Amino acid sequence: MVASNRIVVDLDTIRRMAVSQSLFAPTTLARAITKLGFVQADPIRAPARAQDLTLRHRVKNYRAGDLEAKYAKLDVEEDFFINHGFVPRDIHQLMHPRVYPGGQAALVKKHSASVLAFVGDYGVVHPRDVDAHFAHGSMTNAWGGTSSVTTQLLDGMHYRGMLRIVGRDKGIRLYGLPTVARPKRSAAEIDHAIDELLDVLLNKYAPIPANSISTLLGRLRWGVPQWQAKLPAAIKRAKERMAQTTIDGVTWYWPAEAKIGKAHHVLDDDVRLLAPFDPIVWDRRRFEMLWGWAYRFEAYTPVAKRKLGYYALPMLWRGNIIGWGNLSVKDDALVCEFGYVSGRAPKEREFRLALAAECENMQHFLHLSTNTPAACSVR
Repeated sequence: MVASNRIVVDLDTIRRMAVSQSLFAPTTLARAITKLGFVQADPIRAPARAQDLTLRHRVKNYRAGDLEAKYAKLDVEEDFFINHGFVPRDIHQLMHPRVYPGGQAALVKKHSASVLAFVGDYGVVHPRDVDAHFAHGSMTNAWGGTSSVTTQLLDGMHYRGMLRIVGRDKGIRLYGLPTVARPKRSAAEIDHAIDELLDVLLNKYAPIPANSISTLLGRLRWGVPQWQAKLPAAIKRAKERMAQTTIDGVTWYWPAEAKIGKAHHVLDDDVRLLAPFDPIVWDRRRFEMLWGWAYRFEAYTPVAKRKLGYYALPMLWRGNIIGWGNLSVKDDALVCEFGYVSGRAPKEREFRLALAAECENMQHFLHLSTNTPAACSVR
């Protein structure tokens, strides 16, 4: 525990900071993505995709599908950062041009020129159009299965910045040519670019415990594989410019310019059901340190071994994550099943009202009628 400027930085302070600095006042979609720096994507809809579930708490009147519907008009790119997701275009530019010798390198080298010419002629292309024109066939993919050569080729070209995703058609990526230059950088400019990318992560996931920081920042090697050798020095620089404190033997880091203390991290009485990849819960190690129980994403866990559910959404109330919810839509109605760490729901009337309000908000978000109350049960 450390006292600074008469502010005691204890675990409760860290917990409040983790919640309030991430749940900023709802704003426009463009501003929310800029403030987050990166929105992780996932195709599972239970009851909506992770990117939509993340944005609903941070964008005014956000509804499922808004990001996809408005994507073409946003200054945003769908790309790989530390995971696949959405980044502001200036962040996207920092990662390119990407050079990656493995995987689909030979495939890209062989076919990219003809595909680029085809895309240039048509402007926007669907993978089936490319496949029909070139008849690339199929090949073994990275998971040992079989997939279209065209799919792997387009994926490889997009990863390298040779193509961009301009939108989607029923979930399928549509490709076009890049709209920004692929700059050459000096060594100093590369270091600066890496520092900026690391700062996106530090601002998004802070406060970060020491045993997570290298793991988190090290994931940037997938975003900038061409600069992987430079990452250890950049991570060291990042730690040196961050504020830090040690609590019960654990060192915590956060951006030096961030304000800290209860006056700056006020918590409300709202109940929020968070996406499995929401910034507040993304670091499972930090999650357990802050809230005292282990949250696991179980969509790919065998049914018999699941403890929380297929797509359990952590339940946040008054700065604590007290349980989880599994939500689905049946016959155009919201069905909710809740579980609680303590074994039962809080008794306070304020909680019941806040949970009912969150269920109604979820119905609106999912384009469901709010005239029919959600069907809820407790595990």
